[in-house]
Amino acid sequence: MNQTRLFILGALHRGGPMHGHQIRREAQVDRTELWADVKTGSLYGSLHRLATEGVIEVVRTEQDGNLPARTIYGITADGRRELAAQRDEALRNTRLRPDPVDLALQNTGDLAEEELRVVIEDRRQALAAQLTAWEHQWEAAKPYLKGLEPMTFEHTLLRLRAELAWHDKLLAQLPKLLADTNTDS
Repeated sequence: MNQTRLFILGALHRGGPMHGHQIRREAQVDRTELWADVKTGSLYGSLHRLATEGVIEVVRTEQDGNLPARTIYGITADGRRELAAQRDEALRNTRLRPDPVDLALQNTGDLAEEELRVVIEDRRQALAAQLTAWEHQWEAAKPYLKGLEPMTFEHTLLRLRAELAWHDKLLAQLPKLLADTNTDS
């Protein structure tokens, strides 16, 4: 499943034919990069690839005054099928992606406890800042959210809270965990 493909196909399906700047603006307004692995800078390249594959098509080219010409894309029948396949895969896929921090922790034997504690506390602080930012966005956006949008916000908030709880548990148990590791060697 490719989140950028899913975003572009979904935007064209919902909004009808659009040019790249409109799709990019929709991603920015929705703040898609915060809750999905969609980078606004990659949208134009993806549009060209999707058009080459035939899941979207050039509907027309428009030019307003001296501004550069804009290519308007629309979703094709193959694109609607691809959208359904991408969406269904995303909805059914329950696999949590591995977090590189788990692998990194297995390779910290050369760090003193205090060094490791500082790194973990810094990670925790960064996550807490993300949670605070999301909570502020949640409060500002709440009056305007509709349909399933509140649940997508809540999903992110709950995931961040779970990460913070794990970091707190790791920090609390760190001395014992490192002592256990040192006695095993």
